[in-house]
Amino acid sequence: MKTRLEQIIALVKEVGAMQIDNFEKKHQIAKKSTRFDLVTEVDKLSEKMITDFIGARYPEDSILAEESGRVDGQSEYTWVVDPLDGTTNYSHRFPVYSISIGLQRGDQAVLGVVYAPMMGELFHAVRSRGAFLNGQPIAVSGCANLEDSLLGTGFLYTGSGLDNNLLQFNHLCPMVQGIRRTGSAAYDLCCVAAGIYDGFWEYRLHPWDVAAATLIIEEAGGSVIYLSREGLNVSLVAGNRQICDQIQVELQKIAGALPAGDLAGS
Repeated sequence: MKTRLEQIIALVKEVGAMQIDNFEKKHQIAKKSTRFDLVTEVDKLSEKMITDFIGARYPEDSILAEESGRVDGQSEYTWVVDPLDGTTNYSHRFPVYSISIGLQRGDQAVLGVVYAPMMGELFHAVRSRGAFLNGQPIAVSGCANLEDSLLGTGFLYTGSGLDNNLLQFNHLCPMVQGIRRTGSAAYDLCCVAAGIYDGFWEYRLHPWDVAAATLIIEEAGGSVIYLSREGLNVSLVAGNRQICDQIQVELQKIAGALPAGDLAGS
C-alpha cells in the first residue's frame, strides 16, 4: 500500500497540474445523461492519464472510471476513478473541483486519495492508518447537535419535483447554522473528514464520487450511513455518529411524508 499510495499521490499532482494549466482555456463541453451533466476534454484527458498509469503498473487490477466505465482484471483489486469531480465548476472557472482515486480489495476500500488542485489540498487514507490532509492528521468534528452544525449536500442532475433534494434541504436549513454545496461530492466528503463540515448527505451519487472519500471519513473517525446502494447509485449520510443519526432522522421525516417511491434513496 505504501508504494501504491506514493505513486497515486504523484499521479494526482501531475494530473492536477495539467488541469490547472488548462483552467482558463475555453473548453470543449459535451452533455451526458442530461443537459446539466457535463464532460470536457480535460475530464477525458485526465482519465486517460490515470487509467494509462494504473494499467501500466497494475495490469491485473480492475478499473471502474466515470467516463470509460469498467475494465475487468484478474486480481482482487479495483481502482475507482473520478478524474474531475466538479466538471460544471471547472467549465465555468469556479476553482472547487477534485480528482478522486480509490482502491478496493474485494468490497473493502483500502486506499483513498482526493486532490483539489486549485486549493492545493490533498487528502489521503490507507485502511487502519488514519486520514491526512497535506500530510497532517485530520479528524471529524465533535459537534453533537444539528443546531450547532454546518452541513454539506448536493443536488441531482436528473431529479425533479419531489426527487431532487429540495424538500430535504428546505427542511434541514432552518435547523442548522448553514448548508454548503460546492459541486464536488468527493471534496465535500473530505470537508467532513477534516472537521470543516459537521455532516453531509446526498442522493444518487456514484461509486467514483465516494470510493476514496468515504474511506478518508472513516479513517478520520467518522461514520458513513448508506441510505441505499443500488447498482451505480449510492445515497448516503456522513459525519460523526451523532450528527449522522440526527440527519437520518430528519430525512426519514421527509420520506415518511411522501408517497412510496417519490424519494431518491428511500
